Amino acid sequence: MFKKVIRTNQAPAPVGPYNQAIATSGQILFVAGQIPLDPQTGKIVEGDITAQTQQVMVNIEAILTEAGTNWDNVVKTSVFLTDLANFGAMNQVYARYFVEDTAPARACVEVSRLPKEVLVEIECIAVIDQ
Repeated sequence: MFKKVIRTNQAPAPVGPYNQAIATSGQILFVAGQIPLDPQTGKIVEGDITAQTQQVMVNIEAILTEAGTNWDNVVKTSVFLTDLANFGAMNQVYARYFVEDTAPARACVEVSRLPKEVLVEIECIAVIDQ
């Protein structure tokens, strides 16, 4: 797989564990938005944004693994929060999964509601090595 971080000082620098853009080649995997559902119980993980973000990342990792890829090959994420006041805590968990220099491009937005009244949903795009 080819993966190149794109950076320019002609656009704003990232303010967290993400990059402006990623160029890549290979088979593309589109991971649907994941919410903090425990796959064993089918129930929402109780707790704050930290606990919910951790479960979302565990769920995404399981999908990446099943597809034959990993966090290093994620090129784009979209994060949906019901309250941007939770951004810092979500970002602390999120940052554990990515090396800042090679982190994927990312968007993060506040939304009015998410399924099952959860606090966070994350989707991603990854490349599968061929």
